[in-house]
Amino acid sequence: MAKRMLECVTSDFQKFKKQDWLESIGASEGRVIACETIGMVMPMLGNITNAEFAASMGADILLLNIFDVKEPVIHGLPKVEASECIRELKRLTGRMIGINLEPVEDGFVAEGQDEVWKISEGRKATLENAGKALEMGVDMVLLTGNPGNGVKNQAITDTLRTLKAELGDKLILAAGKMHASGVLSEGGEHIITKKDVEEFIEAGADIVLFPAPGTVPGITMEYVRSLVETAHSRNVLTMTSIGTSQEGADESTIRQIALMCKMAGTDIHHLGDSGYVGMALPENILAYSKVIRGVRHTYRRMAASVNR
Repeated sequence: MAKRMLECVTSDFQKFKKQDWLESIGASEGRVIACETIGMVMPMLGNITNAEFAASMGADILLLNIFDVKEPVIHGLPKVEASECIRELKRLTGRMIGINLEPVEDGFVAEGQDEVWKISEGRKATLENAGKALEMGVDMVLLTGNPGNGVKNQAITDTLRTLKAELGDKLILAAGKMHASGVLSEGGEHIITKKDVEEFIEAGADIVLFPAPGTVPGITMEYVRSLVETAHSRNVLTMTSIGTSQEGADESTIRQIALMCKMAGTDIHHLGDSGYVGMALPENILAYSKVIRGVRHTYRRMAASVNR
């Protein structure tokens, strides 16, 4: 059994393979934080990446959104070859790195969509792109959809099967949606159902993602709890996600969401990338962390040097 993630340091993570990551997360009993950041926008601290900032506030896992594996950009990194940007980010943060890939249907056109979310070829959930991510040093791929990109749960399931067959022994595969992603028939409690959870698991998901309670209409703590129980009964990890810009809400709201996610039984607590645009408000990462694991583990993660 791998060490609990909340007790690990960089030298532990450097030795981890896929199963080690999964065991380490599970052993932490709902005290793991994943922070989503965007590298293509101006970092909140200018010449320091948003991912580094999130790590400094206590994130255990860094999830890169709008990351194009064919034209990778992470503003704030020291100058490195594009193919080395993930490894450089790992060197600077000592954290597990995941990226979002989107199973967008060919020919899909989003109307009235914000320019920042528009899909590019290197962000699509293809076997080629997932393989490229693995080569770059990515530990986890999350199959999900950004606002308005029309990602359907069936497309996530189909993509999971493909990636599992070719890369499933090396790459952690996470799957789920934080919001409807432009599919009106999959809004509210239909964003993800027990049937979807079971299909994702059958197709090869190692981690299933749900909206955090209180972040999407109709998504209650009890409903998420039932989905977590379904996943855990199949020995699959779960991630609750704040993907509706409430990562930029007031701290009392963040604390409420954190407690509901803990009561629902999730393994990973995800905060999205849009406090403004680029990452969650840093004070909310800190507040969330204190709720789910107290000051001892929060400050330990923040204080531990990447040279340990």
